[in-house]
Amino acid sequence: MTFLVEPTIVDHKVWRKAAAQAGRLQLKLPTFAQLADPDLPSSRVWKDIGMIGPDEPNAANLWRIHWYNNASRRGRDLVPAYILLPSEITGVEAQILVLLGDRFPMIGAHKVLPAYAALIEQLVTGRFDPTEQKAVWPSTGNYCRGGVAVSRILGCRGVAVLPQGMSHERFEWLEKWVSDPSDIVRTPGTESNVKEIYDKCAELKRDERNVILNQFSSFANYLIHYECTGRAADEVFKSFNDGGNYELAAFVSATGSSGTIAAGDFLKQRRGTKIAAVEALECPTMLNNGYGEHNIQGIGDKHVPLIQNVMNQDFVIGVSDRTTDQLNLLFGSAVGRDYLKSRRGVGPSSLSAFDHIGISGLANIVASIKLAKHMNYGPEKVILTVATDSAGLYQSERSRFEGENYKSGLDEVNAAEIFGSCLLGLASDHVVELTETARRAVFNLGYYTWVEQQGVSVADFERRRSQAFWTGVQDSWRHWNDLTIEFNKESMRANA
Repeated sequence: MTFLVEPTIVDHKVWRKAAAQAGRLQLKLPTFAQLADPDLPSSRVWKDIGMIGPDEPNAANLWRIHWYNNASRRGRDLVPAYILLPSEITGVEAQILVLLGDRFPMIGAHKVLPAYAALIEQLVTGRFDPTEQKAVWPSTGNYCRGGVAVSRILGCRGVAVLPQGMSHERFEWLEKWVSDPSDIVRTPGTESNVKEIYDKCAELKRDERNVILNQFSSFANYLIHYECTGRAADEVFKSFNDGGNYELAAFVSATGSSGTIAAGDFLKQRRGTKIAAVEALECPTMLNNGYGEHNIQGIGDKHVPLIQNVMNQDFVIGVSDRTTDQLNLLFGSAVGRDYLKSRRGVGPSSLSAFDHIGISGLANIVASIKLAKHMNYGPEKVILTVATDSAGLYQSERSRFEGENYKSGLDEVNAAEIFGSCLLGLASDHVVELTETARRAVFNLGYYTWVEQQGVSVADFERRRSQAFWTGVQDSWRHWNDLTIEFNKESMRANA
């Protein structure tokens, strides 16, 4: 497999074909820098795209692939959307801020951001011919939806590869967006079965028309989150602090593909922020080299992603899918919300905020509470975390869980039990502070996936131990912007 895509054109013939295709479609691709710091609300860009619906397969929505979309998802806010969780819910003094990913266009999840980055990386270097090749998106749900959306806008076939046991809402969306039903490839299992996805991709790769855009090994995924998500998180903290004396103590993120957690590197460099990686307790890969099955949809596991900067991370936190399933039901049901409002004093705005938080976001919140308790963080400490997608993607999961566990339906007593066990009585167990030795153990675990199974050289695998490697990836930022600008110029020339 290709280890690291360098920012240079490798095939000018393919590059010109791709640019000509973009020209025919009248596409102008936003640079990574424009997504990290989009034009202000008063700019012409927003007037030009304002009439286009945020969920339409329209090129205008490429310019909305960032953290600054407003509540309507048609305009730009000055500060990325976030919520402050009230202490009535968290039970801790620390301030827990949740960055909201459901304002991203087309899929209502931030995974469209790394999908765009991965495909642009291929286009602007002449590695992908959209007129003849298919973009294959291995994922457990949101990334492949983002990939299919971006592929459709860029005029190429997008193939989603995901486990057959993922939420009904994911497949319902894909069925409306793919070019052909065969472009949805279902693999065995559920959230934990990432290797089965890899195996299917290895089979698809035998056809040279299929280009695999693997989020778990794409350093474009790391880079776009380092700059875009890292900068957005920093802007949220600055807005919240606003002259105060708060400290951004920790950034908490489920690893998944380990794209989002790259924002922690950005924050650590600027603010000394600690980085906490979250995984499912039922599949404790980093915690104790464990395995298993779980339902925290949005988290890949049983392996350590190639793009995970393990040697820069400070904590690993395990969260049970039983906890997230219960909280998904508590916050997503009328009975649960009535209990929280009447018995726990949670305000309407705080309750409605949970419409924007899906299962993996709930896992991040639980992990943040655990970390606050473990570290005994006071009210001056801020923990920042992320909700990748919204609760709307998991109605079928709520219904399934309620039917299996509450035969007569959830009642107030059940809601109180969930609140007591999953929030008020949440323990600080399964929080591990990573020593140098522990980091090396997690890092070494990746060898078996990437060297033995996926063909990465030992030398390339080892390069990732040094922070100099990661700063090199970060420093490639301007080169990718320059290549995108040159690609846009060529597409205009081709269409002149």
